[in-house]
Order: sequence, then C-alpha cells, then structure tokens
Amino acid sequence: MNENLSGLSAREVEERRARGEGGTGAAKITKTKPQIVRENLCTLFNFLNFLIAVLLFLVGAYSNMLFIAIIILNIVIGIAQEFKAKKLVDELSILNRPTVRVRRDGREMTVEMEEIVKDDLVVLASGNQICNDAVVVNGMLEVNESLLTGESDPIIKEQGAELFSGSSVISGKAYAKVIHVGNENYATKLANEVKQEKQIHSELLGSMRKVTKFTSFLIIPLGIILFLEAYFLRQSPLDESVISSSAALLGMLPKGLVLLISVSLAAGVIRLARMKILVQNIYSLETLAHVDTICLDKTGTITDGKLRVHTVLPLSDLTDGEALVKSYMAASDDNNATFQALKVKFEPEPKYRPEHKISFSSKRKWGCISFEGAGSIFVGAPERLMDKLPDHLEQELEKGRRVIIIGYYGQTWEDDEKLPEGIRPVYSVVLEDTIRKNAEETLGFFRREGVDVKVISGDHVKTVAMIAKRAGLKRWQDALDMSTLGESPDYDALCQDYAVFARVTPKQKQELVKALQRQGHQVAMTGDGVNDLLALREADCSIAVADGSDASRQIAQVVLLDSDFTNLPHVVMEGRKVINNVTRTAQVFFIKTIYSVLVSFFCLFSNQPFPFIPIQVTLIDACIEAYPSFVSIVESDIRRIRGRFLPTALSHAAPFGITVAVMISVFSLLAPFGVEQRQTTMYMLLILISMGAVIKSCIPLTWLRAFVCVTMVGGTFFALAILPSLFEITAITIPMATAVLIGAAACLVAILILEQVRKTMVK
Repeated sequence: MNENLSGLSAREVEERRARGEGGTGAAKITKTKPQIVRENLCTLFNFLNFLIAVLLFLVGAYSNMLFIAIIILNIVIGIAQEFKAKKLVDELSILNRPTVRVRRDGREMTVEMEEIVKDDLVVLASGNQICNDAVVVNGMLEVNESLLTGESDPIIKEQGAELFSGSSVISGKAYAKVIHVGNENYATKLANEVKQEKQIHSELLGSMRKVTKFTSFLIIPLGIILFLEAYFLRQSPLDESVISSSAALLGMLPKGLVLLISVSLAAGVIRLARMKILVQNIYSLETLAHVDTICLDKTGTITDGKLRVHTVLPLSDLTDGEALVKSYMAASDDNNATFQALKVKFEPEPKYRPEHKISFSSKRKWGCISFEGAGSIFVGAPERLMDKLPDHLEQELEKGRRVIIIGYYGQTWEDDEKLPEGIRPVYSVVLEDTIRKNAEETLGFFRREGVDVKVISGDHVKTVAMIAKRAGLKRWQDALDMSTLGESPDYDALCQDYAVFARVTPKQKQELVKALQRQGHQVAMTGDGVNDLLALREADCSIAVADGSDASRQIAQVVLLDSDFTNLPHVVMEGRKVINNVTRTAQVFFIKTIYSVLVSFFCLFSNQPFPFIPIQVTLIDACIEAYPSFVSIVESDIRRIRGRFLPTALSHAAPFGITVAVMISVFSLLAPFGVEQRQTTMYMLLILISMGAVIKSCIPLTWLRAFVCVTMVGGTFFALAILPSLFEITAITIPMATAVLIGAAACLVAILILEQVRKTMVK
C-alpha cells in the first residue's frame, strides 16, 4: 500500500477534532426536553389561568382554585406524553444511520458518520453511499448523482474528481480524501437552506391560535370591567367581585382542548413509531389526513429499488455456458441492482479461474471477464452485444422491462475501450423492477378514499408507465415525458390531464406541486433524494424513505424507516382518527366558551353577577368536558375528513351555547326564586344541557361511548350529592325541580330548532 494511502493517524484525527474539523452528531429530529417543557408551560392559556388563580388566592377563595390542579395536571400529562413520543422517535432514528469505511494508521476500520474528520481517507466501493464531500486520490468510481441532480446517468470519477455527499457508488473502488464535514457538506447545506423556509401547515394549530387570540382580546378588558361593575356599582365585597369575574373568564378558556389536541397527536406519533414510521412534527399527522393528492416517486417508492430476473432465454448452445456465467458472477466485483439480480439467477460458482477483468460500466454499457483457457464472458446492453434485437425482446422493452445480453468470445480480451468482433450471444436476460408488496392494495386504498395519485420519476416514460400499470394505477396510460416540453409549460393543465410524469427535473417537480396547490389540492410528496428537496419543501406534507439521502430525511415531516410507502395508509388513518375525535369532542369545549362570552355581556349590560363560581365551572370542565373527551380519543374513527375543524366544531357547539345563554338570561330576569335557588336551578340546567351535548356527540353509540355517558352522568351527580357545600348548591325543592324540568324541555326544543337552522345553513 502506498504511503500516502495509509490515512490519518490517531493523533491527527484528535487534532482535527479539537480544531472543530470533525463531523457533527446526527441531527435531532425531535424537540429537546427543555423545548417540550417550555412549549407546554409557557402558553397564553396557562398565563391567563395562573393569573386568575393568583387573584383568587389573594382574596382567600381557596376552594375555587381547584381548577389550577387540572391545569397543572394538563401540563404534566402533555409533557409526559411528548417525552414518551420523543423517546420512541429518538430510539428509532438511530436505525439506518450509515457507517463509513476509513483508512487510519495504515489499516481499514468502520466508524460512525459523525466520527469522520477533515482529510480522513474513506474507502468507497460499489453500493456505498457518499456521506461527505471528498476528492478521489486513488482508483476509479462510477457514481450515481441522481439524488442530487435528478439525472440517472452514472458519472465516472477518477483521480482528482470531486465527490458530493448524497451520491452513491455504482461500481469500482477508490480512496477519497474528505474535504467537508458536518454542515459544510453540499447536501447538508441544501437541506439547511430548505429547512429555513419550511413552515408548519396545521389547521388545528391555526384554529387554536385564532381561539387564543380571540379569548385573549376579550378576557382581560372584560374581566376588568366585570370586576369594576361588581365592586363599585353593585358594591359587592372584594372577594365576591373577584370570584364572580373569575368564573366568567374561566369559562371562556377551552383549557382541555389544547391538551386534547396535543395528547391525541402525540399518541398517534407513538403508535406510528411502533410501526417504524417517524413523524418529525406531530401536526404532520393532521396534514396527511387532509391530503387529497399524493405524488409518488417510482424508484424506491413504488418499487423497492431492486431488480428481478423475469425470463432467461438461451440464444445459442454453448458447452458449459452456464458454468462460465456462474464463474463470471463469482469473479465480478460489480454490485449494482442489475448484477444483484443476475447473481440470484446465476448463483456464483468459481469453476473457472479469472484471468482478466473489465468492470461493467454504464458509460460503455458492458463488462468482461476472461477465464484461463476458457475464453471471455461479456455482459452488456443489447445494442452493444447484438446487431439486431429479436422481436420478442423488442416487445419486452416496450413493456418497460430491461434486457441484458450475455455473450461469449473464444479468447482473452483486455481492451476496455472497444469490443471484439465475433461475440456470440449466449443468453438474453429480461429484468424488471420489483414492485413493493401491497403496492396495488395501497393505490387502491387511496383511490377508494378519494386521494388522487401522481407518479413522478426521472426515468423513461415507458418504464414509468409500465411500473404504474403493474402497481395498479388506473390512469397509467396518461403518461407524459416532461423532457419534451418547452421552458414554460402549462403546469395547471398538465396536472389535470396526466397522472404519470417521466424525465422530470427537480424544478419541474416543484412546479407540479405548486400547480396542484393552486388548484386547491392538499399535496403530499414522497422523495428519497436531494433532487426532491424543492418539491418536499413545497408540499403540504413531505414524506421521505430511510433508504434515501440524509438531506431528504432531515427536512421531511414523515420518514418511513422501512422505506415502504405501503405503510402510508397507517399515517392517514392515524391522522383521521385524531382529527375526527378532536372535532367530535371539541364542540363540547366550545359550548362553555360561547355561553361564557354571551352571558358575560348579558351580565355587563344588566348589571348582574355571573351566575356561577369557579368551582362549579371546574366540575363541568373535569366530568363533562375532559373525562369523556380523553377516554374516547382511543377510538378508531377513520372516516374521511369532512369540512374544516373550527367552523365544524363551533357550528355544532353554537345551538347548545346559545341555548344556555338564553336560559340564563331568562331565569336571571324571571325565575321566582331567591338568588341561591335561582343559581342552583340554572346550574342544574347547564349540567343537563352539557351532558346532552356529550351524548349527542357519542351517537352512534358504541360500548365505549355508552360507558363514558353513563359514568359521566353518575360521576357528576355523585360529586354534587356528597359535596353540595363545596359546589355551593342548595337542596332541590319541588318548585325548583319543576322549573328544571320545564326549562330542560324548553331548552331541548330550542336546541332542536337551532340545530335545524344550522343544518339548513350548512346545506
């Protein structure tokens, strides 16, 4: 071994690492623990709740501070759930991390990618991924840069040529000197640039921001005005003024809903992590559930990147021809997908001793191995080894398959630039891409669920169309070669007219995604290479496979660790489960927000105290809102998403919230009871209406939903029965019971009328 190929010494490695010229650790795809704690603790909702708790504490209303225990429990549960999700995701993220072969102190060793330092001598051979930018110092490689450029043609890299991270070695062997590490690498720079522009698209997140903005706009000025009115106009004691105002403000905050959303999404992330699906942003679950168009790459997505031998046809009778071919496979150093398939069909067996090797090259499209005393075997493309291809092989090419010719020459051949005359074709081998298992069922699932599938690839249009056909895509014939178009095609029209796009450049992928979004579609994009980064960033939901480049995995929202796109339905189903359950239960949370706002304004204009106290609101929060919602989120409601979250939830809550507000207004003005009896009557009606909303949201009933409804009713009234003084309710008299029954009947009629109005407006 030449001295300059001995590599760095251990001391030189440490010196470079000390100078900051070493690789960095794998990028964390999850939030840090301090970040999780900060995001769960430092929210506007928590600030407002703790502010109200402090005010209640200052006036000695300790029993009415019980709600803060629920807030603290919410924070703890949220943090614990995200910690659990983080642990699972971090554990899985170390899978498929590439290792690198390096030469140090004159010997070869395998190290983790982050252990590489500048000037390290890496050993590259067929099948290796190039993890760092480097320069070839010895040897020759044939490199696939399609993950960087989108071009599938191999590139020859000889001494002095630069290698880019994100590419891979097809054939050959070489030693290369590392010139960039960490964030200096070409692929990493591209990924970081794209990550800076990527933003979260989340309807749930956006909706809660709107609710937060609205409530924060109202809660502070309205709370101050209610307090001043009670203290100065009604001349109520300080503690009563604070308690009454606090109850109104607490009702406006859908406290449990924020936790419900985060816990539901985190639970979905945990379930998917157990299936080896990494969700790098919990809101990606929601986004993919809304997707109505998904763009799939061919290689590595619909196919598994491997080839298999479809048929082998003898073209001539050659004595011991099969043994020669098996000897070729045993002696060959080539390890690309073609040779892997050939070695399965012709099991390597070294019967003949190799005399001279010419590695297969995609540039010359052939390879050769000569055997002592037995002649030479050539493996190559039909157009190089045959004058005219038979009709049946032409038909195979028309079907999108690949054809390899194995030929024989009776002498030793050492010229690697030209072919000898008189090569005798021995076998024709027809190869085809291996379609992923369950690919047809997966495309069928998307078709049934109303998700349009587009296949986008850099390969030949016939090949891509035939792969789409074999995978079960109904519109496989609507195929287009993008390389035949001009510089400014009509992407909007193309997206409507075609389902299969071939010879697509990275920029064209991005433009196709943009065109689909302009047409109102929610777009998911799968990708495995740096050439997919622009489209991945543009898509509403980006999906990478673990077998692809590090750059694509870094920016993707969802990473399929087993590189199998047929697992995508699991992600869609988890997203639907979360959104359907949250939307169904959110209406109950918003009832309190609606009536609290309306009743607060009624109290303001009529100069009356808010009819409930914080401890009473807390009971409804715990038993009627939180308990049913959190128990029922385990249900698998995987129906297609209909409508938008916030309008849907608010419209379902409005009939109940408005009815409560009208009921309180009427009873406050007309009920022939004392103050305490009137407040108890209204509180009973509020509980019944809220329970009615929960029961309505549980229809159609399941065993779980029925259990939730029964235990909700039993638990709430049991708490009132054993702790009436804590909740400050009076004993129910016959006139009060009669008023509750009449009021409940009137409220039911009002709810039915308002519900009918809602349905009419929706139509």
